[in-house]
Amino acid sequence: MGVVDEAEPMEKTMIRVREFDVARDLRAVEELERLCQAGLSGDQGSDDPAADHDGAAEKKRRRRGGKTKKKRGMSLYVEQIGDPFARVRHAPDHVMLVAEYGEGEEVVGVIKACTRMVSRGKKKQSSSSSKQFVKVACLLGLRVSPSHRRLGIATELVRRAESWCAARGAAYATMATTASNAASLALFAGRFAYAPFRRPVFLGHPVHRHRARVPRAHRVVRLPPPLAAAAYAALLPPSAAEFLPADLPALLNHKLTLGTYLAIERGGGPEDPARPPSLALLSVWDATRSLRLRVGGAPTLLRASLAAARALDRHAPWLQVPSVPDIFRPFGTYLMYGLRMSGPEGLALLRSLCRHAHNVARKNPACAVLAADLGPEDPAAAVVPHWTKFSCDEDVWCIKKLGATAGGNAAGDDTEDDWTTSPAPGVLFVDPREF
Repeated sequence: MGVVDEAEPMEKTMIRVREFDVARDLRAVEELERLCQAGLSGDQGSDDPAADHDGAAEKKRRRRGGKTKKKRGMSLYVEQIGDPFARVRHAPDHVMLVAEYGEGEEVVGVIKACTRMVSRGKKKQSSSSSKQFVKVACLLGLRVSPSHRRLGIATELVRRAESWCAARGAAYATMATTASNAASLALFAGRFAYAPFRRPVFLGHPVHRHRARVPRAHRVVRLPPPLAAAAYAALLPPSAAEFLPADLPALLNHKLTLGTYLAIERGGGPEDPARPPSLALLSVWDATRSLRLRVGGAPTLLRASLAAARALDRHAPWLQVPSVPDIFRPFGTYLMYGLRMSGPEGLALLRSLCRHAHNVARKNPACAVLAADLGPEDPAAAVVPHWTKFSCDEDVWCIKKLGATAGGNAAGDDTEDDWTTSPAPGVLFVDPREF
């Protein structure tokens, strides 16, 4: 039946799961991450869910070009650096669990989890039980040592993480993977009854040396965090988006949010009282301190041509050659989030904001790509600049209800009001803290 990571009862008793201790476990977890990344680089066909289950930061995005039958295509490798809790620390309740196996105390598996309040993207109703925000668990960073797979370790880590989140009142649990990762889907959808839920698209574009042109008719203003929160409250109410964090003001005031930018028409636009005003809004997150990306599997000819373009741009900058940074070495990225617009010129203003974000990114030598994660039906995706080689539509978010109560309901939610089966509202908010 496609069951993955099967464990014998005796083997299960040999698995010990406990909370991460930084002094005791940091070096072992870093080594485990290195082993799993090495396994990914060497084996694109890995069938172990713990090798590459994350659909966000700790994953490999692979593209196969056209109808070619190459065994390996170009891949975008994403690696977390720095604080091991970086993707969950923002949540009041967060944990990292490690697994030991057998007689020794070697750490052979790890998983991270957090709970946070997010919007469901549903309109207010008269019933007091209908909630716009719900407590959701996020499971991420599942890793099992290549030498200890298929022993039930991934299963036990997921089970313990779910129990930890349910005990803290989470009504739902979410995880992310890719459509091509059959093993991860088999573990979560098969054994743990997660259901495929949403399919965000990752849109990336290289950061060029030259400024992107913002039309003179458009004015870009940086908003202080309190005004930014008020602007989002007007443009992006909880009823219009899924996974909008209840602590959005804290996100906008985070040290890695470089700014929230508003674009308007200079002079207020055409003097037509019947014409609604137009505006656009987005925020920029500096991920260069927490992520390193690298493109692998590129043909030699492509590498050489991009290097030649960079050399030409350095020696003849007046030609304005759109040279691509050296993406074959580790590089950083800026993430755009909260992309919204309003009015007849909203899309054009949002396009100008993306160009402004590019100009912000080009000031940081560590940033080589500007990116955004959006829902597939989000109209903002139409104006976000992106290259196919830096983009991906394979992400799959999965969801399940947690911990039924005595009455049969998941904690904090209603049986007749099941989010797992609700249609997508169109706007999917991707929190950059969890990328």
